[in-house]
Amino acid sequence: MAEASAYPPPSYLDPGTLLQIGSLELRARAVVEGFFAGLHRSPYHGFSVEFTEYRQYVPGDDPRRLDWRLYARSDRYFVKQYEDETNLRCHLVVDNSRSMAFGSLEYSKADYAKTLCATLGYFLHTQRDAVGLVLVDEKIDAFIPARHRTGQFRRIVHALERPPAGRSTQINDSLEQVAQRVHKRGVIVLVSDFLAPLDSLSTHLTYLGARGHDIIAFQVLDPAELSFELGEPTLLRDMESGREVFVDPDQSRAAYQEKLGDHLRTLESIALERGVALHRVTTDTPLELPLREFLDGRQRAAGAARRAGNHSR
Repeated sequence: MAEASAYPPPSYLDPGTLLQIGSLELRARAVVEGFFAGLHRSPYHGFSVEFTEYRQYVPGDDPRRLDWRLYARSDRYFVKQYEDETNLRCHLVVDNSRSMAFGSLEYSKADYAKTLCATLGYFLHTQRDAVGLVLVDEKIDAFIPARHRTGQFRRIVHALERPPAGRSTQINDSLEQVAQRVHKRGVIVLVSDFLAPLDSLSTHLTYLGARGHDIIAFQVLDPAELSFELGEPTLLRDMESGREVFVDPDQSRAAYQEKLGDHLRTLESIALERGVALHRVTTDTPLELPLREFLDGRQRAAGAARRAGNHSR
């Protein structure tokens, strides 16, 4: 039997409690500050939240940039890269269509998705990384280029506070527009329920990847969309088409879950083929967990890049 940990488990904020906070900015701060506090109380105390990197010294580098403390520990010469060489450039691409307004809890998928984006935006801003925002529905609804400057996070929060307005989810077509407008390579974070047809998604992800972007996707779903636990037979309205359908959950559940399962497997296959890191989260998941998945993914990517660089020498 494994020995019990001497550290208390991290205490995560309940999303229902968190989303009662009216200010999106305060929600983001609460998640990030709670995440940092949890790191210091948990077995993950050694987890790095700094994106500052080192590379091995090569002849011609300025000797003044050598890190002598690291040399004392490793007996190898490393040069610390400047901030403008290491800072991340990230665009948060958020689905703002009406399907995101669905919610079986006290809040909607849009509330959760936008809080997730604000959390990532606040974290990146505090790390002095360049962060931007793209709101999409049938088209790009708002575009804030990735920058790190005073007031940037406030601009992002202000845009995120717009209610879902677009009628249909056309995130596939919107990704082509994103690729055309985001010229400098960086990280693209897609946040959507991805419940639209996936016919052209692979093509548009390929287009983004060809521009040199690393792509991370968070699929945000309401728990009821997975379980189809709707209680009594009821009249449902499609939030995008406006069409009303009478549904008996007990009779329809098996067929619904089979069709949804096929859709989710197709999305997973596309993500795998295109090298997209796909994370599925339900709206009852504490926001600290997708934040951690984002950071773990960035660390793995940075490690892979360093290893590739060492092999190329």
